[in-house]
Amino acid sequence: MGTDHLNESEAALRALALESLLIEKGLVSSSAIDSVVKAYEEDIGPLNGARVVARAWMNPDYKKHLLKNGTEAIAEMGYEGAQGAEIVVLENTTEVHNLVVCTLCSCYPWPVLGLPPTWYKSNAYRSRAVSEPRAVLSEFGLDLGDSVQLKVWDSNSNVRYMVLPQRPDGTDTLSEQELVPLVSRNSMIGVSFADNP
Repeated sequence: MGTDHLNESEAALRALALESLLIEKGLVSSSAIDSVVKAYEEDIGPLNGARVVARAWMNPDYKKHLLKNGTEAIAEMGYEGAQGAEIVVLENTTEVHNLVVCTLCSCYPWPVLGLPPTWYKSNAYRSRAVSEPRAVLSEFGLDLGDSVQLKVWDSNSNVRYMVLPQRPDGTDTLSEQELVPLVSRNSMIGVSFADNP
């Protein structure tokens, strides 16, 4: 049976059992696993995407390039690799809000967002983000006005999507480095806005 039919606790138990077996057989060390997880959480994780967003907020030429060719613009900042072959960046505005999902599995732009959150991989999110996206956003605490057009984008094995959230009001005097902490992983998926300062 494929993991699509497992609930989250069963999948976690299987992953833990597999990890234990690999360590027991001497095929991998727990420190090697820890270092890979740490790299994706801290170095490859959403901080990379936040840096891309902050650069786009500060530099109109970079923003234009990012929206035209996300893969190339992101690679110019040094972020590329597995699960990031083609990345399309979608801009949120006052009129349009973008939401990213992968209905088939959990395709996700690892180089800029790190490991996908558990909820992103869940069957509930994957189906409801398409069938009732406003309800899903509301559960994340994000209520869009009726005048805002909501677009749902389905990542797949060929294309990963990343949202360029709107720059929060009151950030005109902040530097690029000061903007980075305002950008969350969730805002780059589209289930939240960027944080206010």
